[in-house]
Amino acid sequence: MGDKREPHAGAAGGVPTADRPEKIRNVVLVGHSGSGKTTLVEALARTCGALTRCGRVEDGASVSDYDDIEHRQQRSVQLSLVPVEWNGVKINVLDTPGYADFVGELRAGLRAADAALFVVSAADGVDGATRMAWDECAAVGMPRAVVVTHLDNARADFDEMTEICRRVFGGDDPDAVLPLYLPLHGEETPDGHTPVAGLIGLLSQRIHDYSGGERAERDPDPEHLPLIAEARGRLIEGIIAESEDETLMDRYLGGEEIDFKTLIDDLERAVARGTFHPVLAAAPPAGDASQGLGTLELLELVTGGFPTPVEREAPAVTTPKGNPRPPLECDPDGPLAAEVVKTSSDPYVGRLSLVRVFSGTLRPDETVHVSGHGLEDRGHEDHDVDERVGALSSPFGKTQRPVPRGVAGDLVCVAKLTRAETGDTLSSKDDPLLMEPWVMPEPLLPVAIEAHSKPDEDKLSVGLARLVAEDPTMRLEQNQDTHQVVLWCLGEAHVDVALERLRGRYGVQVDAVPYRVSLRETFGERAAGRGRHVKQSGGHGQFAICEIEVEPLPVGSGIEFVDKVVGGAVPRQFIPSVEKGVRAQALKGVATGHPVVDIRVTLLDGKAHSVDSSDAAFQTAGALALREAAAETRIHLLEPVFDLTVMVSDEYVGAVMSDLAGRRGRVVGTEPVGPGRTLVRAQVPETEIGRYAVDLRSLSHGTGRFTRAYAQHEPMPPQLAAKLRQEEEQAH
Repeated sequence: MGDKREPHAGAAGGVPTADRPEKIRNVVLVGHSGSGKTTLVEALARTCGALTRCGRVEDGASVSDYDDIEHRQQRSVQLSLVPVEWNGVKINVLDTPGYADFVGELRAGLRAADAALFVVSAADGVDGATRMAWDECAAVGMPRAVVVTHLDNARADFDEMTEICRRVFGGDDPDAVLPLYLPLHGEETPDGHTPVAGLIGLLSQRIHDYSGGERAERDPDPEHLPLIAEARGRLIEGIIAESEDETLMDRYLGGEEIDFKTLIDDLERAVARGTFHPVLAAAPPAGDASQGLGTLELLELVTGGFPTPVEREAPAVTTPKGNPRPPLECDPDGPLAAEVVKTSSDPYVGRLSLVRVFSGTLRPDETVHVSGHGLEDRGHEDHDVDERVGALSSPFGKTQRPVPRGVAGDLVCVAKLTRAETGDTLSSKDDPLLMEPWVMPEPLLPVAIEAHSKPDEDKLSVGLARLVAEDPTMRLEQNQDTHQVVLWCLGEAHVDVALERLRGRYGVQVDAVPYRVSLRETFGERAAGRGRHVKQSGGHGQFAICEIEVEPLPVGSGIEFVDKVVGGAVPRQFIPSVEKGVRAQALKGVATGHPVVDIRVTLLDGKAHSVDSSDAAFQTAGALALREAAAETRIHLLEPVFDLTVMVSDEYVGAVMSDLAGRRGRVVGTEPVGPGRTLVRAQVPETEIGRYAVDLRSLSHGTGRFTRAYAQHEPMPPQLAAKLRQEEEQAH
């Protein structure tokens, strides 16, 4: 979304534009990594004439994977927009990463789109993350269709894949997920492979032959009709079941032949409502062919069956202060309401904001109001400011093509919005609005980083601020206990991309260092200590003596200071000085350098000098007294314990509970949360869950999710505490 130096090598045709929302379709591609989403984008762009040839992901030549990181990793790591035009309709195709670490990019794509194409590989099936994304779309009623790819793979089986989709996606109504076409295999090759050469339309009963490079239609051979009869009957019944005409099913079961146009109209209405989900097949163009298998059928579904932005309900809006406002309508003449769904940086253009316009019309060089919810815990500031909109453009790979405006329902890029971040609302400065936020996953994998050199240290804060402004699934923490700079990410791949962007985009070289947990110390039993600070070195001396008693308190008590001095042994003005010294030493620690908590310190006695005693002297004496008391007793090391809630498929509950037990966790309960899902609640030490975001994904095959919340600090087992002390001594 951001290099203006050169156009994509295969770019062709003009910039797709739309002057009204009825001529727009916003479609997001969803599917696991390697399912063929990016290749499908290439095929659609080629069929629409936006490309003169298709690029390959493996060659780093695809239009939507244009980032250097994507070229090196040969996979998508960010949301990208490829607008195309078909039969006078602008289609904004949103390509999303399939890898779980970049689910934030997927959520942004779902927010910007009005319908979803779920891309599944005929060779690999449906993974848990794709199934969960389907459920998310179902919860908000987003229209969906399924596209089966990799049909030429030796393990591909379209019929089997269709049944898997019906079972996984259909739930209680598998007849709502049915194929519109069946693949037609060509002649067997010398190696025994029979490639897919065309499609059989179940409703039209026509052959769509792609063997010549462009679709040619013909009547089926007589032997084809019996093969498709059962699938055709099931499809017609599935469409009629969703029809608004309640007499249609009786007429069909009575033997009446239903008109083809009636079936198509009912199909398109059911798809737009999100109650019927057709299954299609697609493959990229072969050689120099202009059309890939199934791309025309897919474009016909998108333009005819998927809803326009007018038909989809916009997010709820309030004023920036939270007062409710009437629901938005997708009207170019309505009040301006747009949302930043992605933020990126370009070395030549600067910050680029991909914006979905929900209402009104966005124009260049106008002043808009920027309002955000603020995520201070993730390093995102709350703001409420006016900003001038820069140039508007439509992205196509590396290029940004100027456009005159962005109408309601459309997606455009806005240049130089310096304060706007992902998730912020753009509205009229005279009528500011704020859209309800969309749900973003909590980053739960910590990586502590340090600047590699002094020049890097000077640039680090700016680079990190820009990084978290672009990515709301990343959290920046300045840990006050461990004095570490910590980036919280979604997984290891997310970490790799973040550090690479710091180096490549912002010129900041950083080193990842071991993440330190915020440990605490406490006294194991009652102890006494005497702090004596007496110095005489010419001139004004220093004199302070205090005697204290320390006793442990229950977890969470903090530090109590009690004055039991009698007879003025310690003058009243110096008692706060002793307390200040004790608390300062407790903050530094008394054994391993970690703060001391949950103790009561009682000042019992002391001595002062009429001339040489001072505030500083008694602070020092208080600190010395606490250290002496610590030397006379056992000091326990406390570790933070977190409340974990783990949502997982039922089949993995046993494995998850066993794994938690191996992490010294205490399972405190389980409860069912919907069909096939269980919530496991446990308390686990933080030292055992540093990599749980990665480990749970592996353990649950991508179906597990968890949250964590600090509970309390608890004593660490003696053998682990001893090992940790030894490691810390070696480190220093």
